[in-house]
Amino acid sequence: MIARFPQPHPVATDAVIVGAGPVGLFQVFELGLLGLKAQVVDSLRQPGGQCTELYPDKPIYDIPAVPVCTCAELTLRLLEQIAPFSPGLHYGHEVTKVERQPSGRVLVGTSAGALFDAGVVIVAAGVGAFQPRRLDVEGAAQFEGHALHYRVGDPGAFAGLDLVICGGGDSALDWAIALADEAKSLVVVHRRAEFRAAHATVEKLRQLQEQGRADIMTGNVQALDHADGKLVGVRVVCGDGLTRRVAADQVLAFFGLHPKLGPIAQWGLELERKALKVDTARFETSVPGIFAVGDINTYPGKKKLILSGFHEAALAAFAAKEHLSPGEKVRLQYTTTSPIMHRRLRVEASADAANTAAA
Repeated sequence: MIARFPQPHPVATDAVIVGAGPVGLFQVFELGLLGLKAQVVDSLRQPGGQCTELYPDKPIYDIPAVPVCTCAELTLRLLEQIAPFSPGLHYGHEVTKVERQPSGRVLVGTSAGALFDAGVVIVAAGVGAFQPRRLDVEGAAQFEGHALHYRVGDPGAFAGLDLVICGGGDSALDWAIALADEAKSLVVVHRRAEFRAAHATVEKLRQLQEQGRADIMTGNVQALDHADGKLVGVRVVCGDGLTRRVAADQVLAFFGLHPKLGPIAQWGLELERKALKVDTARFETSVPGIFAVGDINTYPGKKKLILSGFHEAALAAFAAKEHLSPGEKVRLQYTTTSPIMHRRLRVEASADAANTAAA
């Protein structure tokens, strides 16, 4: 865990949370209730973690008191819930360096050059930093970001163009359906005739094929055709062994994401099957002051559920408070009745109004 930082003035904070998925965002809330400020960093360029990146519109049914919501909706509600605590949110930042100081605090540096002086670090990184599974053909890298994409930022940028979408899961088919009406042409290329997406989504894509608004090819992209540095087509080796050329201005590849522990594996933390070992009282790792919550951790009886991660975040917050205030008793207070909690949540006015009405 030895690394030296050139920047002389890091941002001081109570906690750095590594990961902006649902558990990482809820960790902000639990820390905030105890009066602790947090800075959140995530290697992805938007909040929500794996579920938002892979299936933002798929329903979740096991969040308490919320019969059903999508990953995107859950993320928005969590962002609203933590707003009173004004956390720093840093997307597109992968934690690259961690250095414990003689004081016991931790210096945290990111790939984007941010530097934090933290009292504690709480790792909520799912199963690691997610990286897209890339199109494995020669020369693909030169087109990334302008003609080859692994996620969709602005759907309108693809209107009127020849599109090739690679993949057979929910993301590939959802975007094929969403872009079909505006594209000049659209071809979905998948290595097998069967898709991994939801049955209703597959049926909708096949309907688009029958209507002549999309095409489906079984095979693998073997090469990218280009002229004067501009993408003009792809070559697909089909299931019958023949190679066919497809016109393409833009290629969208959705092969999923693969987790990468990355620098976390070099922090000197005790690992078990690529997960961080923690205790179940504090959810602290083998290094004091560094905690782990959510899918990144492991302990006897561990269940990889968002619900479980929320529970872990609550206990980790109390442990973090105790770590930062040694010898001080951390009182359990309830958001229903505690004036301190109401001030931190900025609900004094509404609470006073409710009490007046009740009287």
